[in-house]
Amino acid sequence: MFRCPVQRPIRLVTLAPGHFHAALVQKEMIAGVHPRVYVYAPLDYDLLAHLSRVQGFNSRFSQPTAWELDVRAGGNYLERFAREPVGNTAVIAGRNRPKVDRILTAVSAGLHVLADKPWIVDWAHFPKLEQLLHEAELQDLIVWDMMTERFEITNLIQRELIRDPEILGEIIPGSPERPGLVLESVHYLKKLVAGRPLIRPAWWFDSREAGEGLADVGTHLADLAMWLLFPDQPIDYRRDIQLLAATRSALYLTREQFSVLSGLPDFPPMLREHVQQAGLQYDGNGEVSYTLKGIHVRLRVQWGFEALPGNGDRHGTIVNGTRSRVLVYQAPAVSGVCNLPEIMVMATQAKDHTALLAAVQHRCQLLQPRFPGIEVFQRGQQIQIVIPDRLRTGHESHFAEVFHTFQHYFHNPRQVPMWERANQLAKYYLTTRAVELAKQSTGTPV
Repeated sequence: MFRCPVQRPIRLVTLAPGHFHAALVQKEMIAGVHPRVYVYAPLDYDLLAHLSRVQGFNSRFSQPTAWELDVRAGGNYLERFAREPVGNTAVIAGRNRPKVDRILTAVSAGLHVLADKPWIVDWAHFPKLEQLLHEAELQDLIVWDMMTERFEITNLIQRELIRDPEILGEIIPGSPERPGLVLESVHYLKKLVAGRPLIRPAWWFDSREAGEGLADVGTHLADLAMWLLFPDQPIDYRRDIQLLAATRSALYLTREQFSVLSGLPDFPPMLREHVQQAGLQYDGNGEVSYTLKGIHVRLRVQWGFEALPGNGDRHGTIVNGTRSRVLVYQAPAVSGVCNLPEIMVMATQAKDHTALLAAVQHRCQLLQPRFPGIEVFQRGQQIQIVIPDRLRTGHESHFAEVFHTFQHYFHNPRQVPMWERANQLAKYYLTTRAVELAKQSTGTPV
């Protein structure tokens, strides 16, 4: 985790904020970031929702922020953004289909970019992604993806455990039926953000605009697969990734459910073609099987309307090694009390349990300076890593960690690892090609 000395301030320019992640960048005041933030956007509901969230941060009782917003709204917002030199860093989190063009506009204007995923949702836009990364490199500009899952404590500890050959051994290449790595993400449409019910704009339910589940949330999983299995190594999408199969399925929302989520009384005209007898078709569910440098990987994305009491979004990972299986899992809530994600390690062969336990204890002792307070607890043949509450910062807090990393590279652009650019291309190659393959498997026009 980087902490930067105060140097030239970062001056934020928020462009067309259509997703709540744009506001979460400003959930806390950050040293080295100027309090005045410029906002360029059409005058629409998305803008008003963004302003309301930032105002909520400014007016909250505990540790209020002090952001000053200079809003420049109107039909010519993009033209003004491109020609008015008011900041040095663009924050882009909104509609997904035009996102790559907006990032290109920011780079052409000489701005660094902090942008939410996904940058592209369609394989046809992949050349634009290559172009913007090339242009940013030529200008020493940082274009940074908000990969918040890299800061989830269970992912961080799991990554350290599987790098230890005394714990994992070697990863098993596996097969499509039993992959070496399985990543699953389950999300729910109805949720609270910064303590308030989240109202989703109508465009968010249009897969042509927002992308299907594999192209959206799947970006996190594709990134984690490389980050876990081949840390700090570049992945060449042309050579190292082979897609095997992909599927997709829909979640159907009733008119009442859609109204709760969007605040609208009925399905708007823009979504009419997605409305069927079963309800509004939301293309959020998908699965892809592929190999990554010879390791079989399966990614699965699922969406539901609302979690059961005490439950919420969850993430699961299984890494299969010759010595052990290392899992991140989250048990269902009991009596409405939420269970947090946990890390479990199990010996591949029961006779190796004692040696594995000693190896895990040794590794966790070495990790104390980085993760103080983690402990090892034996539950029969399962070894649990007990994580203290102070290390569980939560999804919304991960945006601050992403920003601190970006801030470091803002002041030191030549220190961005070479593998980041290669893996940026690799993950979006995988997600967009997976959607195409899934559509072909269901006979849907690509």
